[in-house]
Amino acid sequence: MRHGLGYDPEVACRHLTAADPLMGTLIARAGEFTMRPEPAHSLFQSLVRSIVYQQLTGKAAAAILKRVRLQFVPKRFPTPRDLLEIAPERLRAAGLSTAKTAALKDLAARTLDGTVPSLARVRRMTDDEIVERLTAVRGIGRWTVEMLLIFKLGRPDVLPLGDLGVRKGFALTLGKRKLPEPEAMTRRAERWRPYRSVASWYLWRSLELSPEPDTP
Repeated sequence: MRHGLGYDPEVACRHLTAADPLMGTLIARAGEFTMRPEPAHSLFQSLVRSIVYQQLTGKAAAAILKRVRLQFVPKRFPTPRDLLEIAPERLRAAGLSTAKTAALKDLAARTLDGTVPSLARVRRMTDDEIVERLTAVRGIGRWTVEMLLIFKLGRPDVLPLGDLGVRKGFALTLGKRKLPEPEAMTRRAERWRPYRSVASWYLWRSLELSPEPDTP
């Protein structure tokens, strides 16, 4: 594994360039693939952060997570048992919504019962197995798991069809005025296998390089 990735990014970029000229043009414009998986002490901790950060700016979410963690000092981070046993009112007082409080409680319970696997075990599971397991947790949808697969686990072949940035980047790269349907993206992305994660990263980058297309 290179730089925490489950693939060689240089090989991936050469493959994408040879397989799809438009993707090759984008890669040439955007430059080196610089994404590296964020370090994670445990899958549980990563998912706690994912839930807290949902639908919030990074600054606001970081402040709330800090207040949540302060509920458990001197520990640096709560365990699943800690989250399961704490009164919901204390989590809401830290800034969590009722829905996120319930989601963290469910995550804690499903970690303790083995539904949420250890980080070591999850690294031996397929992408589909991970999606199936983790979306059983309240408040965790497919998009959240796909971001985990790309940015935490360094999986090479994830295509987040529901991500607005990827859809906008797809339209921009292919010169389309309308946002693509999932079927069209899936068909085009067949040529990007087995490096659709890398292609997705470049589609996000395309939005930083050019004005967004006039999409409805």
